Amino acid sequence: MRFLGVDIGTSSSKGVLVDASGTVLAAAVRRHSVSRPRAGHVEMDPEVWWAEFCGITRELLAGGERVDAVGVSGMGPCVALADAANRQLRPAILYGVDTRAGAQITRLHAELGREAVLDRCGSVLSTQAVGPKVAWVAEHEPEVFTAARRLFMPASFLAHRLTGAYVLDHHSASQSAPFYDTRARDWYRPWVEAVWPHAELPELRWPGDPAGTVSAKAAAATGLATGTPVITGTIDAWTEAVSVGATRPGDLMLMYGTTMFLIATVTEQLRVPELWSTVGAFPDTRSLAGGMATSGAVTEWLRGLFGSPGHADLLKEAALSGLGARGLAMLPYFAGERTPVADPDARGVIAGLTVEHTRGDLYRAALEATAHGVRHNIEAMGEAGAGIKRVVAVGGGTQGGLWTQIVSDVTGLPQDIPTVTVGASYGAARLAAQRTAEADIAVWNPVREQRVPDPAAVVAYDRLHGLYRELYPATRATAHALARFQRES
Repeated sequence: MRFLGVDIGTSSSKGVLVDASGTVLAAAVRRHSVSRPRAGHVEMDPEVWWAEFCGITRELLAGGERVDAVGVSGMGPCVALADAANRQLRPAILYGVDTRAGAQITRLHAELGREAVLDRCGSVLSTQAVGPKVAWVAEHEPEVFTAARRLFMPASFLAHRLTGAYVLDHHSASQSAPFYDTRARDWYRPWVEAVWPHAELPELRWPGDPAGTVSAKAAAATGLATGTPVITGTIDAWTEAVSVGATRPGDLMLMYGTTMFLIATVTEQLRVPELWSTVGAFPDTRSLAGGMATSGAVTEWLRGLFGSPGHADLLKEAALSGLGARGLAMLPYFAGERTPVADPDARGVIAGLTVEHTRGDLYRAALEATAHGVRHNIEAMGEAGAGIKRVVAVGGGTQGGLWTQIVSDVTGLPQDIPTVTVGASYGAARLAAQRTAEADIAVWNPVREQRVPDPAAVVAYDRLHGLYRELYPATRATAHALARFQRES
């Protein structure tokens, strides 16, 4: 048996072909970039998602393989608005990295009640929420808003193009605050009416539920056989948690990518303003999640400034720099920050620079800044009541060893690193396979190594973490003033 998984990410789309034992038979990647038309605006054309899906699928099936089921996944929550005929009306507004809707967040909290939103939705409104971005479109693009009837995210967009079904998974819906009631697990119509009265919201299903089967039109575009089952899919970070089996209470999935994402599986819904409390990827599961606005995005930015040397070379130089990056401290808020700071106007800071510092020192400082941000989120999760027993690392940043070791040393927590770390595309294939009795999910993706904290490094980083935590409040007013200047420029 063969299963196809495709994920639409921030910087690339990835696909894998997997057999019933979880072995990756083939993989394909399509690189892309997002559009940043203004400061704080991050967008992408959904047609790129479909074009890349078709290209990936045709590449993976070039040998004539037959696929038994298709899994889809994507970044999110995104806001891709379509009219009643499913025509896309504007580029999709991306997840929490798009910070345009600050005024709408403030207004909706005032109108609906911040505590009421937290109680019903599990999280307060933030740059991650769908509702404020729809409200932004209503205020700034009234013609688009008037025509808008339907909401898509990458996974639901692919499912629709493949099957014709207009569906969205419960988890993605639970990140669509204030439209979804996490207690009732259904759309909350009074608040939908308050923000988007003419909306036609999708039918709700769970990520592993079938969306439908591949239509004849989609088969011609993709090379898939007509009638192939397609799952509903979900947001990439939760699919990544599925990819490594980090879905039991006490598990924490740590995703190393363009952004850093953390998902703790908990036994009950924990409502805390600094984090995102959602329903999980499976029925009767709950999640407490955090997300940093950048991580790999900063190291990639630095690499570009340095003339685009290989990451392997920069990792060697960062290792030579040593613990503490020779006295540098960095705030990784280069696109604002999501949790637990929740400040779209936060900005990146590099403190302690001298003319003696090298690019290896700067690269090391970026890796350490991400690790301190991870610790900040984990501490907030612990204060909220999440008991973390096991950390599982996934994503491209797990390669090479240095970054994961720094995170373990800063947090004091070991990390399991599984055999397959390609991420959400593999998780999408796993969700598709779980509906098939012939697939032995129990043997998929065993742990290949564990990153263990160095006790001496833990002590040193504990002192440096205090300096990291002091840096944001000390520079916040200046960062906010500069953010205003950037918007006005």
